[in-house]
Amino acid sequence: MTDNTAAPMLARQRQEYILDLVSANGGVRVAEVVEALGISEMTVRRDITELVSQGLVERVHGGAVAAGPTTLEPRFATKSTLRQEDKQKIGTAAASLVRPHDSLALSAGSTTLAVAEALTRLPHFGSLTIITNSLPAAITLFDAADAAREEGKSAPTVVLTGGERTPSDALVGLQATDALSSLKVEWVFLGAHGCDPSIGLMTPNLAEAATNQALLAAARTPVAVVDSSKWGVLGLRTFCPMNAIEVFVTDKRPDDDAVRILEDQGVSIMVAS
Repeated sequence: MTDNTAAPMLARQRQEYILDLVSANGGVRVAEVVEALGISEMTVRRDITELVSQGLVERVHGGAVAAGPTTLEPRFATKSTLRQEDKQKIGTAAASLVRPHDSLALSAGSTTLAVAEALTRLPHFGSLTIITNSLPAAITLFDAADAAREEGKSAPTVVLTGGERTPSDALVGLQATDALSSLKVEWVFLGAHGCDPSIGLMTPNLAEAATNQALLAAARTPVAVVDSSKWGVLGLRTFCPMNAIEVFVTDKRPDDDAVRILEDQGVSIMVAS
C-alpha cells in the first residue's frame, strides 16, 4: 500500500517559504502560513522568532514584515510594480464612494494612483474637483481631463500642489502645506507606507507626514487606502491616528483583533473584492 501523505516540511523550508512571502509582499500573516502549509500557529510563530533572531524579518501584530529602518523610503517606480491587482481593486472600491460634483484630495502613493485611475472611469468624472500632491496621479488625471475635452465632454478641475519632490513622487514642504491650508473637500484618500490598528498611518518621510496631515485637515471624510502588505509595517512618523479615519479600504479582512480595534475607534472597514 502506497502512503500518499506528503512529508512534513523542515524548519528551514518553512522559514524560506515565509521569507519568500515577505520578499514578494512586504509582509506575511501567521494565519496565511497556517492555512497554506497546514501547520500550527505555534510552529509559525516559532519560525518567525528564529527569522527575527537572524535579523531577516521584524515581528508585527499577527505576522512579520521585512526587516529595515523606519526611515527607508522606496522609490515610486519600485512600489508601483507591487500588488497591482490588489491596488486596482482598492482603487475601484474607494472611488465608488465619490458622488457627482464632489471635491476630493489624493495623497501620494501607488494605491492612491489606483484611486485616481478609477476616478477617471466614473461616469461623473467630469464634475469632480480633485486636488493632489502626487505627480503620477496628477498626470493621470490631467491626461484623462484632456481626453474628455477632446471628446466634447465635461472635464474635472485638477489642482496639483507645489513643493519639493520625494522618492515616492510626492510634492511636500511649505508650498504644499500652504496650498492645502485654506482648502476644504468632501474626501481625502490617504495611502501609507505602513499602518498599525493601534497607531495609525505612517510614513518614513517627515516632510511627507506634514503634508499628509495638511491633507487630512482639509477633508470632511478621511479614507485610508492600504493593501494588506502594509499592515504592521512601521514608518518613522505617524501622520494620521486610526480614530481620525472614517473608512479603511483594503484588499483582505484584517484579523479579528485588528477589526475589533478599528471598530472600537469608529472606523468602517471596506474590503475590496
